[in-house]
Amino acid sequence: MACGISPYSRCVRWHFGCGQKWKLLFFFLYLIQVVSGQIRYSIPEEMKKGSLIGNVAQDLGLDLKRLRSGRARIVTGENIQYTELKADKGILVVKERIDREQLCGDKTPCSFSFEVILENPMELHQITVEITDINDHSPAFKKDTIRFEISEIASAGARFPLTSAEDPDVGVNGLKEYVLTENEHFIVKQTSNADGKKYAEMVLQKPLDRETNPNLSLKLIAVDGGSPQRSGTVNIDITVLDVNDNAPVFNQSVYKATVTENAPRDTYVTTVNASDQDFGSNSIVTYYFSDISSGFSNLFIVNEQSGVVLITGLIDYEKQNKYELRIDAKDQGGLTDSSKVIIEVGDVNDNSPTISVMSFTSPVSEDSPPGTTIGIINVKDLDSGDNGQVTCKIEQNTVFKIKSNLRNYYTLVTDTVLDRESVSEYNITVVVTDAGRPPLSTIKNFNLKISDVNDNAPAFSQSLYNAFIAENNSPGISVLTVRAKDPDENQKSRISYILEDTKICGSPVFEYVSINAESGVIHAVRSFDYEQIKELVFVVKAQDGGSPPLSSNVTVKILIQDQNDNPPQVLYPVQTGGSLVAEMVPRSADVGYLVTKVVAVDVDSGQNAWLSYKLQKATDRALFEVGLQNGEIRTIRQVTDKDAVKQRLSVIVEDNGQPSRSATVIVNVVVADSFPEVLSEFTDFTQDKEYNDNLTFYLVLALAVVSFLFITCLVVIISVKIYRWRQSRIMFHSNLPVIPYYPPRYSDTLGTGTLQHVYNYEVCRTTDSRKSDYKSGGAGSQNVLIMDPSSTGTMQRIQSGKSILDEPDSPLEVSQIM
Repeated sequence: MACGISPYSRCVRWHFGCGQKWKLLFFFLYLIQVVSGQIRYSIPEEMKKGSLIGNVAQDLGLDLKRLRSGRARIVTGENIQYTELKADKGILVVKERIDREQLCGDKTPCSFSFEVILENPMELHQITVEITDINDHSPAFKKDTIRFEISEIASAGARFPLTSAEDPDVGVNGLKEYVLTENEHFIVKQTSNADGKKYAEMVLQKPLDRETNPNLSLKLIAVDGGSPQRSGTVNIDITVLDVNDNAPVFNQSVYKATVTENAPRDTYVTTVNASDQDFGSNSIVTYYFSDISSGFSNLFIVNEQSGVVLITGLIDYEKQNKYELRIDAKDQGGLTDSSKVIIEVGDVNDNSPTISVMSFTSPVSEDSPPGTTIGIINVKDLDSGDNGQVTCKIEQNTVFKIKSNLRNYYTLVTDTVLDRESVSEYNITVVVTDAGRPPLSTIKNFNLKISDVNDNAPAFSQSLYNAFIAENNSPGISVLTVRAKDPDENQKSRISYILEDTKICGSPVFEYVSINAESGVIHAVRSFDYEQIKELVFVVKAQDGGSPPLSSNVTVKILIQDQNDNPPQVLYPVQTGGSLVAEMVPRSADVGYLVTKVVAVDVDSGQNAWLSYKLQKATDRALFEVGLQNGEIRTIRQVTDKDAVKQRLSVIVEDNGQPSRSATVIVNVVVADSFPEVLSEFTDFTQDKEYNDNLTFYLVLALAVVSFLFITCLVVIISVKIYRWRQSRIMFHSNLPVIPYYPPRYSDTLGTGTLQHVYNYEVCRTTDSRKSDYKSGGAGSQNVLIMDPSSTGTMQRIQSGKSILDEPDSPLEVSQIM
């Protein structure tokens, strides 16, 4: 009984006893639901019994309990059951020896199928086992010995067919080649049949001499392509015959026959006959084609014993309508005679007409009048008679028509006025049909384009082009490409791109960008600076090559993208070459006391202008910290008496660019409660610093000059002595140190408040005394004092952006700055 439940199910054949069992079985199978599945395994042949094929339970998704409870078993229609199901383990093993050659022969691929049945509920699973070939067979000859009797007058080049070896293996394990043992008379040549089967021929290279060597013993070895390689051997015994005196003679010198082209294989053609008046073996005649290389051997065959000629290939009347075959008759002594067989071929309608295009004009102007010739074709049919008579027509096209002027020549002309704006090209189908039975036809398609006049202006794909370019670009870099299309053809559709004469920041546009006239690629002429120009807006004109030319314009907008090419600039505190700026912090300052604020800007934009502040170096890092975002310098602990009066902070300001850029500012901080203490510390600091700097400079200069010229060294030493004497006088006229702070009413831009603890100071001092009078007022407006060590006894007072210079060597008074 056959069952078909799903596209993946397979049919199973059940066999029971006769009678009521069949009826009950049919009824039962209609009631139950059959679950089916399919798996496939591939194993090599000749596996040992009990070898594992596959885990059926795992591959079918079944557990072992189900196999046991369902009484899983194998059902096969074969006499031999090659496999066995181990239900307790759920595996499939080899039960009997599997020989691929015995099972399938030369058929590939080789496989067998069976079903696994489970009950309660019923399940049916098909299993296919593919058997792959192994090189377990050697090539074998049907005979142990091949015997030849060859006349000693056999000429060089004579061929002797050899028995083919058989190898049951397939594929690469099958027969590969033949090898003949080395000798001086024969070589082996290997050829293949149409089915791929290989056979060998022994070819005489050097004439035989019976008087020298009446017998030859050779070995023919057949080798397969397996690994390891196997081979088979057959002995070749050659008996050299003596010369006989009668050659075979054909009863006709010319044989004539007629066949129809495309005749099937083994069709009878004719029979040739030759007789030999000799007796015995010398009278036995064999027939063969004398000219194997002529190509006829794959079309015809002659029976060696009977002389019957049969068709073995495809006969084509159009290729050749007559064949002349040369057939030789040879006796056992090697004597031959030759005859000719003339075969006439009859034609059938097996060739479709052919269309040759003699002339075809494309494109055709749309203003061409009706009747304009656009093409000439030649039609031929290789068949003869009615099979070669043809008719020609245009299929499904009313715009054109075809006319016949000469035999087998046809003209294709226009039938109506053409309009390119409606149809720009036509696909013309020409059908040629012969008069054979059944008729054969050929179709030829012509693609005709209609030429246009210049009535379409170029059109850009976008109404506005936007592009971005990073500043500091390399001159000549490609920015973007503008594209315009013109539906016209040829030169009229050739577009040139031109920059319209516009101004950008007062300069001609060509000083900024250039455009390739053919490709539309826009290049940057120079390097752009975002801080100077943010965008470029200009107009590009696309002009076709028609006469007169047509054009269209499009606006191009190039946005300059900022790069991190500018380091931060510190605005405050101001770094002066000859002035010393310091912030004063009282020793009573609490934690979080605002000392000062570093103010910096970055002319870049975006994240390149985001600044962060870090404390790079400090006299006491445990005393101060710098706000990462706002640059505020605050105390992080209580100021003590042990803290040094002079504190030097190095603050680095970094932007957020990639790579980042930075600037460093030095902030001098004075920890003191009284102004005289500040003055004393910074006066010494200024004097020592200037003295040490000048001394180092002149010592280095003196050492360099001494090594060059001794007299110059003496002069320099005297100059240094004089300079030191002058410097000692200057020390008594040094200026006051600077106590810098923010300008009056300075407001924190980040909203953290204004600077605290503002005091007024009055300091009076003479030029020749190191003591000074100091007066401190209450909290009020801030003061900025700047001492310039390079000018003797000079101090600047800053008020509302103005400087007042007091005269040297006169009493100095610092008054309150409101």
